[in-house]
Amino acid sequence: MNNGLLAALLQAYNSVFNADPNQPRLVGNFPLMPLRTKVRGPVYALPFPDTPLPAGESPDEDSESYDILDEVLQKFRANTFFRNFEIQGPADRLLIYGIWFVSDCLVKIKPSAGVRDATKDVMNLALDLNFALPGDPAWPLNQMYEPPRDRQDAEILRQYMSQVRQELATRLLARVYEEDGDGKPSKWWLSFTKRRFMGKGL
Repeated sequence: MNNGLLAALLQAYNSVFNADPNQPRLVGNFPLMPLRTKVRGPVYALPFPDTPLPAGESPDEDSESYDILDEVLQKFRANTFFRNFEIQGPADRLLIYGIWFVSDCLVKIKPSAGVRDATKDVMNLALDLNFALPGDPAWPLNQMYEPPRDRQDAEILRQYMSQVRQELATRLLARVYEEDGDGKPSKWWLSFTKRRFMGKGL
């Protein structure tokens, strides 16, 4: 196998939403993309599918209900193997953040935990508003992210990221506990707890 082909095969997966002609509002260079959620926040909600899906499944990629958080969960396991990632558009910055947050959630799920205990631990993380924003010293890879321009933008971004965290935590728990169907967390998902996408974490 030649080096060019090998490099192509070893390339991380970028967001399909980079090519969306309707680009979202940016705070700094972090996108506030619409979400399919009932969690209140500063962006409009995408419609839910006409036919309800099982909790652990996503709509088809070409559905108007498919959102960036579906993509985060879809690409999480493949992208966690990569230490380098070329940002090709604003959506990639949210994809990166989502993958980091999923990693943090998985660390909270003990292999022996039932769904009630895991939900408590993961949702406590999701609901905690004391998290870093781009530009803060604790934010990883500040060279790739621009800080909010003022306090108002920072508050909007915090509200949006909180919305992302809550919805993503809910969808992740559904997958972790429904893949095996035995009331225990999926060993396959938990096998990724020690991996860090790009060698970073939140």
